[in-house]
Order: sequence, then C-alpha cells, then structure tokens
Amino acid sequence: MSIRIVLADDHPVVRAGLVGLLAMEADFEIVGEAADGAEAVAVTAALRPDVVLMDLRMPELDGVAATARIVAEVPGCRVLILTTYDTDQNIVHAVEAGASGYLLKDATPEELAAAVRAAAGGETVLSPAIVAKLVNHLRSPAPAPAEPELLTPRETQVLRLVARGLTNADIGRELHISETTVKTHLVRMFAKLEVGDRTAAVTVAMQRGVFPG
Repeated sequence: MSIRIVLADDHPVVRAGLVGLLAMEADFEIVGEAADGAEAVAVTAALRPDVVLMDLRMPELDGVAATARIVAEVPGCRVLILTTYDTDQNIVHAVEAGASGYLLKDATPEELAAAVRAAAGGETVLSPAIVAKLVNHLRSPAPAPAEPELLTPRETQVLRLVARGLTNADIGRELHISETTVKTHLVRMFAKLEVGDRTAAVTVAMQRGVFPG
C-alpha cells in the first residue's frame, strides 16, 4: 500500500523538486500540494494523506500553526517538518504543536525517504543533531508548579527506546516483554507526563532530566 503524501511549501521550485525526488520511491504517492499553511490544512482535511511534509515559514498560516490544526482536525495524519530553520525555539514549537518529526532540507534523499516511512509508521523522526538541540534547549532549568510523578525504571527504559525511534514491537523484543505491555507502559507514561503522544513524551522527559545530556 502506498504512503499518501501532501507537500506544503510556499516555494514552487522546492515543491517541484520534492515531487521529482519522492516520485522515485515506489511506495510513495504525492496526492496534493499547498503553497501556504491555510491551504495545507484545507488540502489535508480534504485528501486525508498519511504524511504531510510541512515547511515552517509560510504565508497565511505558518507551519507550526498549520501543524497544530492538522493534528487536531485530521486524526491519523502525521506531520513531518521539512525546513532550513534549526533554531531551538522552532524545533520546540513544532514538537509542541504535534509534529511527528523534524528534518532539515539538507537531508539526503535516503534520509528523507526513511523519515517519511518512519513517520507514516507512527515513529518519531528526530535526527541526532535535532535531538542535541532539544537537549541543549531543555537543559535550562524552569520552575515547576508541582513535583511531577516519577517514571518507574521500566517506564524510563521504554521511553529511552521510544526516543531512539523504536516501534512498540521493537521495544517489546528489546526488553523481552509483550507489545501489549509496552502499550500499557506508554499509556501510564503519557498520564504521568501529561502528554498525548510519543514525541511530546520524549520532549517533556528531556525537560525533566530523564535523559541527561
């Protein structure tokens, strides 16, 4: 089954290049394009793709706002940020908006294709360079209104493997537990961290020092 993709970028040349690049992958199907954030939301709502490749800086609605709208309005669609901007704030805001991953436009064709497949499969796509920037940003101490509930050692193990991009099945094999048990740990972690998805869980855990640099 093909992975259905929408491209959102305000530069026609960039979109054309991505179409040509992704069309070389037999399991990819480009179903739509958008030239601004508002159009990206509308096209995604109409076509229900598996993955949206989203630029950050666009007119009408920027990539972060468009991502938040898509995540809220089109369940099951994954948004992969593809941009030239790698500042800490851009990354954090995109992740907080619900993006499934963050990729820079200097990525190789192989890296881009792998990222699209990983995002479509429900995995978190953060390159080592992006993770490093997140860690550096989140190291800065911030006052917490209340002491957060601590993760158990097993939950921490599971979340570390999530941060490495492993699927639930992969984590089960790594820790010699069932996939159902992995899902149970994830549900408990989401509740403790007060998040709704894997990417946010990794981000909040780094902020709380679960993954010390």
